[in-house]
Amino acid sequence: MTAIDRLSEDFARELDREDPLASYRDLFHVPPGPNGAECIYLTGNSLGLQPKTARAYVEQELDDWARFGVEGHFHARNPWMPYHEFLTEATARLVGAKPHEVVVMNTLTVNLHLMLTSFYRPAGARTKLLMEKSPFPSDRYAFESHARLHGLDPREAILELEPREGEALLRHEDILATIAREGDRIALVVLGNPNYLTGQVFDVEAITKAGHAKGCKVGFDFAHGAGNLELALHAWGPDFAVWCNYKYLNAGPGGLAGCFVHERHANDRGLPRLAGWWGHDKATRFQMGPEFVPIAGAEGWQLSNPPILQLAALRASMEIFDRATMKALRAKSEKLTGYLEELLRAIPGEPVTIVTPTNPRERGCQLSLRVRGAAKALQARLVEAGVIVDFREPDVIRAAPTPLYNRFVDVHRFAQILRQHANA
Repeated sequence: MTAIDRLSEDFARELDREDPLASYRDLFHVPPGPNGAECIYLTGNSLGLQPKTARAYVEQELDDWARFGVEGHFHARNPWMPYHEFLTEATARLVGAKPHEVVVMNTLTVNLHLMLTSFYRPAGARTKLLMEKSPFPSDRYAFESHARLHGLDPREAILELEPREGEALLRHEDILATIAREGDRIALVVLGNPNYLTGQVFDVEAITKAGHAKGCKVGFDFAHGAGNLELALHAWGPDFAVWCNYKYLNAGPGGLAGCFVHERHANDRGLPRLAGWWGHDKATRFQMGPEFVPIAGAEGWQLSNPPILQLAALRASMEIFDRATMKALRAKSEKLTGYLEELLRAIPGEPVTIVTPTNPRERGCQLSLRVRGAAKALQARLVEAGVIVDFREPDVIRAAPTPLYNRFVDVHRFAQILRQHANA
């Protein structure tokens, strides 16, 4: 690296020239901004960009549908009957699991409901569900609905982890202390990781160990973690995890989601679950018998045969992840996000405050920015200037430089535009 001012665009361009993953940007469609040039797209945490190969993958299945009709389940180039299995190995590598512990199915909240049915089993004094105070709203709705299904008042059944007064983030020691103190009353611990609003990452292994030591089941929502963080779900040992694939994993709007069930539950046929025929033992599925016999492992929670067109789009992206590897992506992410943080802190007048932790181990690529003044109006001005970020009530702008397709020059230009409009 030559001696260049770190805050200059030349420095950002030099970082891009040294980036071993720089060519991956060319594998994605980057939307145009208002001036026709590529926008600065920093919302992979809401919807990932489209891989350029996705169209061909989807069109292949459309062609085979036209050619084979129902026989495409067996005779398509990529037979539809086992199509979801084409994603199993890559998904397992992505989240650090064994293949039989993962499955691509349904959408995120559906999978969360399925997991809650199996793993939130309040009984006796153990009725509580522990979550962070500000989860993604759909998670809260799911938790409350399951409390009601068990005849409980959600206001009594749900325990919330709150930051200390005057702080925006949870302290790790406070999470563990709550589990130690309340664990005998807790049936299930579920946290979003990272938290969708603050971007804070929690210590999955330590929380899982603490929960299990008190007899609790433990699960995580990795909607903002899968494809963003290096995960080791099998080794860390939570009972389950769920995530969506349309954010960092670029499955397309409303794309299919992922689910992990630890192998210690693989053959537990006594575990309550909502059953569907696609989760039935493959060897006898088409005998159409009256007794449900679940597939061992995560596949046993499947309900219906999956939409092939959505699987095809996800497959296009997962092949890119397999080539890039999460280890390399995470290394770039830490560098890219760290550079954005440096640039933002250099803006005079401090018009934005970074809510997300500074420690790279406690965050992914998202930085949540608390804006002084009219945050929603600022977000609209940024969009007009060709920067795609999102706004969350009451005053947070989220920016997520995604290592697969974002460049160092992207975050530099964003910081410059933010400097101009935030102080306007």
